[in-house]
Amino acid sequence: MTDRPDVAHRRPDGVGDTTVAATGKLSEALEIIERARGHLYAFHQLTGGADLALDEAVELFREAGHTHIADRISTELIGRNVLAGRWTFQIIEEYDDGYYGLFRDVERAVRDELLDGRRHLYEAEMKEARRTRGAPGHSARPESQEDG
Repeated sequence: MTDRPDVAHRRPDGVGDTTVAATGKLSEALEIIERARGHLYAFHQLTGGADLALDEAVELFREAGHTHIADRISTELIGRNVLAGRWTFQIIEEYDDGYYGLFRDVERAVRDELLDGRRHLYEAEMKEARRTRGAPGHSARPESQEDG
């Protein structure tokens, strides 16, 4: 095996630096969106956990004789929509089916059109520029990978 990236991480013939940089920036933006989506799922889980925790609070308020507080929490807060007509799972579904889905589709279509579908070319080229060839821990790819 030669000490160079596999074909999937080599620039296709005729692709210029600006194209690699632009697709790299688009992929970076998608990675940021992936993180945002993770935060949306955290919001979903935290909100759901809080709603379930209210059950115990209501029970304790009733036990303490604060029925009016327990009733208010039960009727006004537990099970309430977080946005008009939506629980958090519905927000996630709308986000996934709309903005997130389109973002992923556009990023993949651009890579398919300009880079033969190859991923992370910008990073692969950065790795080549930064690694020390022949030094331990600096190989281009796993030793088990064959050139393709």
